[in-house]
Formats: sequence, structure tokens, C-alpha cells
Amino acid sequence: MVSICAELAVDVLVDATMQPRAVRMLEDAGCAGVWTTETVRDPFLTLASYAAATERARLATGVAIAFARSPMTLALSAHDLQRITAGRFVLGLGSQVRPHIERRFSMPWSEPTARMREYVLALRAIWACWNAGERLDFTGRFYRHTLMTPFFDPGPTGFDAPPIVLGGVGVRMTAVAGEVADGFLCAPLTSPRSLTEYTVPALGRTTAWFTVTATPFVVTGEDAAARARVELATRRRIAFYASTPAYRTILDLHGWGARGAELTRLSREGEWEAMAGLVDDEMLHAFAVVAEPDALGAAVRARWAGAVDRVALFLAADPGPEATAEIVRAVRRNPSTPTGEDRP
Repeated sequence: MVSICAELAVDVLVDATMQPRAVRMLEDAGCAGVWTTETVRDPFLTLASYAAATERARLATGVAIAFARSPMTLALSAHDLQRITAGRFVLGLGSQVRPHIERRFSMPWSEPTARMREYVLALRAIWACWNAGERLDFTGRFYRHTLMTPFFDPGPTGFDAPPIVLGGVGVRMTAVAGEVADGFLCAPLTSPRSLTEYTVPALGRTTAWFTVTATPFVVTGEDAAARARVELATRRRIAFYASTPAYRTILDLHGWGARGAELTRLSREGEWEAMAGLVDDEMLHAFAVVAEPDALGAAVRARWAGAVDRVALFLAADPGPEATAEIVRAVRRNPSTPTGEDRP
């Protein structure tokens, strides 16, 4: 069983280009956590800057690419951030896909689910060495860590090892998260139906402290023009994700498998504008919370409260730090009557 907290924590999923002062504004607005993507910035360096600007919010990678690094390299970055953040760091990990690992990072790719399971266990062994003084003796099929001399041992942080949250889409990677991780970060193309019928069964039996975080798109705006801009950006982002074959199972669940295949074809031909046109209102509402600002809190809770522990709001069009902070406040206001515009 997946443990669900009574109170829904409100996080934000941000691009790592967001400035530290903007992250402080999110914290002041009541944001419980900030997740940074790994795209055009190093997420660990970014979070180090956020740590200096914040005091309370959890700071998480959402996600860092595990297979682009050795477990030892990543363990040290995470260990440092846990110290710098005074125990507020969360290590979100993902595998990426084979072409990126082999052709962008020039790293080996094989048996991703078995490799990820072993990767997480290797991280825990390394941290146990540094934090508790245990002898480093980890030998697996993919990774081997058996040497740690005092000169290279950073010593304990004074805090627990950072929680490990795995992101994934497929059944097998999701099952690995339920087995060895501390939490699961749902893919952006997660609907309430796919969470219930696909993700939760795949996670299996998890620990009492295991957390599930949804990353719903949010479509809102102070006026019609602002909302239309956000809606178009969200349709484009949904189309981009849906064009990836890894999401085909989710699309099949909703009866959109053929549309997914067409989106894949269009992406290979570079027809990005045409792709957004295939995301109709039904698909938009399946993966996005669509509501006016004063009804946003009710809409998010109507969909996700009691189903997940946290929501990391995904804003496809960056509205700026002030507007993002106001969206956080709007979600946290939690009005009692949900809007009729958001259809689970």
C-alpha cells in the first residue's frame, strides 16, 4: 500500500535557470519544495545556490540523470547538498533513454531497471560508509565500490542520508522505486486514472514513509490572453511527452495509442506546431489542472488530495516569479468548492 498524507504538500517543478531570489519568493509564498530539472543547467550547482537563498523548503532534483554519472560521483554531490541544505535535500533520480545515455553522455546502457536498482543500493552503501563509518564493500553486476581511504572520505554530514525518489514511467522501473527508493516522482503525463490503474499497482507494497509526488501541469491565468498562452504552451509540452514511445502505455490506457504513434511520426519530421494540434481538450484535461486562479486550490485538491502525498506544479509557460508565487498561494488557499472546469 502507498502511504498518503492527509495534507497535500505543494511544491513547484522549476527549470534550473530560475534565479535564487525567485525561489525565495516561492518559499515565502508557502511552497513546501522546489524540484529542478536537468536540461541546460547542472541541477546540483543550481540547488546549492537555492540553499543559500532559502531556509525551509525541500530542495530536490527532479530528476538528475543517474546513468550519466557513476554512483560515487553522484553520491558525493548529493552528500554535499545534504550538508549545504542542512538536511533539506532530496535526490530525485531518473534513467533517461538509451540514445541520450549512449550518444549524449557517452555512457553505457543495459538492463536499465536492474541497473537502477543496483545504483540505488550502491548509493546507500557509500553514504553508510561516510555517515556511519561502515566498511565500503559493494559489489554488483554493474557497479563495484570497495575502496575508500580516509583522504577521500568526506565524513558525516550531521544529517540523515538524503531520501531517494525515483522517476519513471514503465511498470518495471516503477516497481524498482517501490522496492528500493523512498518515494516516486510521477511522470508529467500522469492522470488520476493512470495513477490508480497503472502506477500504484506497479509500485507494489511500499514502506510507511514512502511518498508519491504528482507533477501536474497547471493551466490558469489572470485574463483570457494569459490563460490562452499557458494553454498553448501546455498542449505543446503534452504533445512532446506523448510523442515519446515510453509513454505509449499511458496513452493506450486512455485509448490514445494511435495518436501517440502519430505524434512520434510528427516529432521525427520536426512538425512541432502540428503536434500541439493533436492535443484536444480531453487530453489536456487528463494531464492538466485547468482552472481560474480563485478556483485553482480546489481544483488541485479535488484531483490529487488523498491520491498522492505531494504535488509539484508544472508550469509549461513561465509566468515569472511573482505570478508563480501567486499560483502557489492560490493552490494553498484551498477553497471548499471545486471548480467544474477541471475534469478528472
